[in-house]
Amino acid sequence: MRYLGNKTKLLHFIESVIEKYNIQGETFADLLAGTGTVGDFFKGKYQIISNDYMYFSKILNKAKLLNNTTPGFKGFIKKYNRTPFEWLNTQRYEPQDNYFIYQNYTPVGARMYLTEANAVKIDGMRLDIEEFYKSEIIDEKEYAFLLASLIESLPKVSNTSGTYQAFFKFWEARALKEFVLEPLEMNESLSVDKHNIVYSENTNKLVRDISGDIAYIDPPYTITQYTNSYHLLETVARYDYPEIFGKTGRRVKRELSGYSNKQKALYEFEDLFRQINFDHVLVSYSNQSIVPIEELIDLAKLFAIDNEVFVETNEYREYTTNNSSYKGNGKKLEEVIIYFKKNHEIKKSPLNYSGSKDVLLPIIFKQLPKHVGTFVDAMGGAFNVGANVFATNKVIYNEYNSYVYQIIEMIVTKDKNELINDVTEVVNRFGLKKKAKDEYIALRDHFNNEDSSPLNLFTLQIYAFQNMIRFNSSQKMNTPVGNNEFNGGTKERIEEFKINSCKFEFRHGKYEDLVIDDFPKDSVFYFDPPYFVTNAAYNDGKRGLDGWDADKESALLNFLLSIHQKGYKFMLSNVLQHREKKHHLLIEWIHNHEFNVVEIGKTGIKYPRTEVLITNYNIFE
Repeated sequence: MRYLGNKTKLLHFIESVIEKYNIQGETFADLLAGTGTVGDFFKGKYQIISNDYMYFSKILNKAKLLNNTTPGFKGFIKKYNRTPFEWLNTQRYEPQDNYFIYQNYTPVGARMYLTEANAVKIDGMRLDIEEFYKSEIIDEKEYAFLLASLIESLPKVSNTSGTYQAFFKFWEARALKEFVLEPLEMNESLSVDKHNIVYSENTNKLVRDISGDIAYIDPPYTITQYTNSYHLLETVARYDYPEIFGKTGRRVKRELSGYSNKQKALYEFEDLFRQINFDHVLVSYSNQSIVPIEELIDLAKLFAIDNEVFVETNEYREYTTNNSSYKGNGKKLEEVIIYFKKNHEIKKSPLNYSGSKDVLLPIIFKQLPKHVGTFVDAMGGAFNVGANVFATNKVIYNEYNSYVYQIIEMIVTKDKNELINDVTEVVNRFGLKKKAKDEYIALRDHFNNEDSSPLNLFTLQIYAFQNMIRFNSSQKMNTPVGNNEFNGGTKERIEEFKINSCKFEFRHGKYEDLVIDDFPKDSVFYFDPPYFVTNAAYNDGKRGLDGWDADKESALLNFLLSIHQKGYKFMLSNVLQHREKKHHLLIEWIHNHEFNVVEIGKTGIKYPRTEVLITNYNIFE
């Protein structure tokens, strides 16, 4: 089938890269599948997950991935004593008012994509295939195969150069041939995995909900929009009588790909790399693409384990398109495969701190916008959120509580082994053990009266009851001893904790002191305040630190509104209800300004609460 970017000639190149890097796995996702050439090639080796936002592609992929050989059509043959191909090709169809292709894409509709005779056959066969399925003469797999065969047969009589962005004003020899429905060409295999699944969704949306071992990505290389190039095939597949416009009869309602938009393509890749939940990622690209390969490689490094990305090259033929903006200007086309192992790890902060979001991070990160230039963790706490975000520019940690701020600064900036040794020295000096009350109080008194260093406070909270950092009205640490110790798990968290983004900045102060206008427009502000409708030691105002009351909650909502009005993006963690108590201020604020609310999970043991994430932007507009 004539199709832009078809990878038939690159299949063994893709396979060689998988073999070279000894990429192992059971699932293979073909995420921008097109005509399904790649998934079809690998269907005998893996469980295939296929996706393309074009519906006609879904039909082609279903036909290839749900069938290991050409279907037998036993039910049809039993009824008609011949195959559906033989039956359909011998039918005589007459023009009908409801024949959409005939009425719109032939000279009858002032367009010359197809001859009238061929269009009538295509319309008639399309409706007959639907009738066969409704009458249960064919099953789902056979339906997909028949419809895919119709789609693949159509270009053989199309009066175009290969796409449907335009038609010839004369009848090309191909178009004057009589339309014949021929079986879909596909690879045959001994079997296909019964769990093969085919989607027709926006890939960047889909990757938020699926996972697996190997992901292959074959994005558009040029500004050519596939919805425009193959609109006729899409309409034959859907047969939904769409509203169409213009000389070419394009569909009015259609999704344009950000990968074919010079201004959006890089951000589409950023979002895809951030959200993709597969261990191995392979990207086909070329030296004549919208995003320069060097930029794409640098972007991939941000999301790769150890920032390691591999590039394999393969010289390839030039492709043609009526959009020549990104042709090579004489430079020979070179196809590459960019390969990296995705960094999935969530590094939990060594500081156990009330309200930490470490267990909710995967869900929170799914709600990040497509582009995150600067990420501001405005009420940073234990720094679980900001440290694990991949921002293309930098991450800013902001924290008002000076005790917490100093501990995090120490954890991040101090040599890991040195910090472990320092904590071990404090533990040994005071003889700290689980439930060792007297030894613990000795260190607590030492901290309160002699050395209020972040090292001593960090060590104290390790052994404190529920790891709490709590003070009395005289600013004296007063948490009792707990059932904890400085063990291997805590040491491992110190060793492994790091900031994912290449650059970071620390700020000590109130969130109100952040001058929003000083930040780049691609900044994202994240807020995780004390929850107004819950009760905790850190927000009751009785522990030597400021509490969190209605005035402070209202002030925060007003600050967030100012961020929104200045054109910046924000994310707010909170709860709308705790037990029987509703957060009326927040509920009305969200409703009035039409902000988005996403449930991100339940937290709390004794009194579970449903946490939500509130944002002022739509990821997919």
